[in-house]
Amino acid sequence: MRLFIAAELDENAREAFASMQTQLRRAGVGGNYTKRENLHITLAFIGEYGDSEKILRLLSSLETPPMTITPEGFGAFDGLWWAGIEKNAALENYVRRLRRALAENGVPFDKKRFSPHVTLIRRPDRAAMPALSVPQGIVSPVTVSLMRSDRGKYGMIYTRIE
Repeated sequence: MRLFIAAELDENAREAFASMQTQLRRAGVGGNYTKRENLHITLAFIGEYGDSEKILRLLSSLETPPMTITPEGFGAFDGLWWAGIEKNAALENYVRRLRRALAENGVPFDKKRFSPHVTLIRRPDRAAMPALSVPQGIVSPVTVSLMRSDRGKYGMIYTRIE
């Protein structure tokens, strides 16, 4: 099973990020847009791993402080365009503790530097991102969840594992 740990966004934030996608569509940008219900921040990508119960136990052992996110700026890497997240000490400290717990318990994960973002579109059909505006005043509480990722007929399907 393909797994990742995500900061799920509230409806207010999903609307804000979806509005950024609308700006891209209005600018005529084609590509594989992230479905509104799939908008999230990946905290740790695990990949193929069969013991979701072990990861759930690790998550429950970590105190999750109240965390909020605020959108800030845009960027691109590896064939995707994303909306950035304002620097956030609580989120960064949590991710550091989470990744340390995964490593100490032998759970493999992608060790790339944590760069908090929400993927808006994959494989855009142009090289340069048009000018976009970040909705102002959006602050979203996040919920940390273990997610399963499956390839569906019309794109990725993310399912929260309880």
